[in-house]
Amino acid sequence: MTVESKYQIESLLKEGVHEGVYPGAVLLVAQAGVIVFLEAVGLRSLRPKVAPMQKETIFDLASLTKPLATTLAIMKLVDDVIIDLDQTLDTLLPGHVPEEKMSISPRMLLSHSAGFPDWKPFYMELDRFPLQERKGLLRGQLLRMPLIFRPGQETLYSDLGFMMLEWIIEETTGVPMNLFLDRHFYNPLSLERTFICDTTHPRKFQTDQFASTEDCPWRGKVIQGAVHDENAYVLGGYSGHAGLFGTAREVYALVNLFMRHFYGQQDKYMRPETVRTFFTRQRLVKDGTWALGWDTPSLEDSSSGRYFSDNSVGHLGFTGTSIWMDLDRNVTVIFLTNRVHPTRNNEKIKTFRPSLHNVIMEIL
Repeated sequence: MTVESKYQIESLLKEGVHEGVYPGAVLLVAQAGVIVFLEAVGLRSLRPKVAPMQKETIFDLASLTKPLATTLAIMKLVDDVIIDLDQTLDTLLPGHVPEEKMSISPRMLLSHSAGFPDWKPFYMELDRFPLQERKGLLRGQLLRMPLIFRPGQETLYSDLGFMMLEWIIEETTGVPMNLFLDRHFYNPLSLERTFICDTTHPRKFQTDQFASTEDCPWRGKVIQGAVHDENAYVLGGYSGHAGLFGTAREVYALVNLFMRHFYGQQDKYMRPETVRTFFTRQRLVKDGTWALGWDTPSLEDSSSGRYFSDNSVGHLGFTGTSIWMDLDRNVTVIFLTNRVHPTRNNEKIKTFRPSLHNVIMEIL
């Protein structure tokens, strides 16, 4: 990438700050396994005090937890032939599973076609109970609540489906999901600033090293260094849908692990064919865009823009984070922002993000 091209991208990032798309951002672009662009712009915090964005700022990755934590753990269990993608809930979970949910499989949960609603404000009720009781109460509600469509018949992006996946991981491994991921991936990869938030343990980093998120009406303060998602927060800092924190460079270390396995350049952590399976768009539902834990470009108005190939996978996070990988061109774009700071009502990123991806791909 030329100096002029880098200047063009950096100017666009700064324009995002000036136009109020986000207070600050970190952008990483890699091609063929080499980082060709990494810059930080703007501010990581406006409140409680002003602080500049840095390349090593730690972000609340929000729903990037789904592919980079929950899906990764399920991928490991499938690769080790401990569970099967089409195994049903009644064989994966203890106790009685209601009849309408018996046929739900990890494949359906990963591709958002299990029939669960998209979101529920569980935190409003769970907050009244002791922390150690909350996940059990949540899981009971998940089993009892009616589905909104028959499993495998439609697609609806759902946090609740990934809460179920965390339960499967915990039941299968006998350990909390965060410890399983530390043991098998984050620690072996020496990811020092990538971790799942667990409020039962002391925080490893000072508050000012994090990008601030929302001035939360429910908690009555600006959130910095704690998970933004209210349901994840009340459950102890994380669940299957949210709670992962990390930096752009370390997110790339995880993504590059996927890429190297996908291309057959490495098989240390799992078989390449396992990664290829999870990156393949599922055909359970007509016109569905979901692979397993990852999205693929939609035909119109994709957040990846116009130039990512059909053979691409990515994901978004509510706090203003995203990953897109073009598997044909071996291009990765990691775009981390604090667009919900100080309010989630700022949605300018919806038009800015695809425009940014278009400029990057035109340059490359």
